[in-house]
Amino acid sequence: MKDKRILYVSSEVVPYLAENEVSLMSYDVPKMVNDQGGQIRIFMPRYGNINERRHQLHEVIRLSGMNLVVNDLDMPLIIKVASIPKERIQVYFIDNDEYFKRKATFADEEGVMYPDNDERAIFFAKGVVETVKKLNWVPDIIHVHGWMAAMLPIYMKHYYKNEALFSDTKIVTSVYSQSFEGALDPEMINKVILDGIPSEAISDLKTPDYESIIKTSIEHSDAVIIASDSLSPSLTKFIESSGKPFLPFIPKDAFAEAYSNFYTNEVL
Repeated sequence: MKDKRILYVSSEVVPYLAENEVSLMSYDVPKMVNDQGGQIRIFMPRYGNINERRHQLHEVIRLSGMNLVVNDLDMPLIIKVASIPKERIQVYFIDNDEYFKRKATFADEEGVMYPDNDERAIFFAKGVVETVKKLNWVPDIIHVHGWMAAMLPIYMKHYYKNEALFSDTKIVTSVYSQSFEGALDPEMINKVILDGIPSEAISDLKTPDYESIIKTSIEHSDAVIIASDSLSPSLTKFIESSGKPFLPFIPKDAFAEAYSNFYTNEVL
């Protein structure tokens, strides 16, 4: 992967959040590419339970300051950055006080999902793309991990389809079994349509549960990686019948070579 540019966009990344399937792979895969001489960037939301002092996050003033429109409201975008110790890997954090200041990731202390998780996902997707544009950094591949990042392929294929910067960029989505109960705001589809995205392209979002969101993300990706051994039969069948190049589940101790080959032979 030498000199290839890969942008990793994830819901969760260690060491900034607790270890789970998504957060671990969102660290291990970029590290693997970095070790092979690739150029990487990682983006994640700046949730309020990330300890800024311990992880030495600091705001990047030249990247912050723009407003993003979500559901017809202007929301200020704040960009923070930190480095993973010993790895020389930069992580960019998409922040906004309204969406991300609360002291948890996706749900409150009672386990109830935040009612604006749909808007947080839209803001995150737009925030990543707008920041990459400001960096003027052209990724060969964008690799998406976790449902909070799943709106990015949709926005790339529609809202940002005329951006020359990304004309040759390919999108890979890793699909995990790590999901959420119930559904996001039923108005989610209308909020996405407000951004000029055609309703027929996102019809699954009429019921924005975990599988519907992931299926819509897959439909707008160029390739798919099955990242969990225990993926639901319905999602597995959807991926296998999608017509997209896909990589079956690879155990963690063997993923490096398989992911590199998949990037090189099926994506680029």
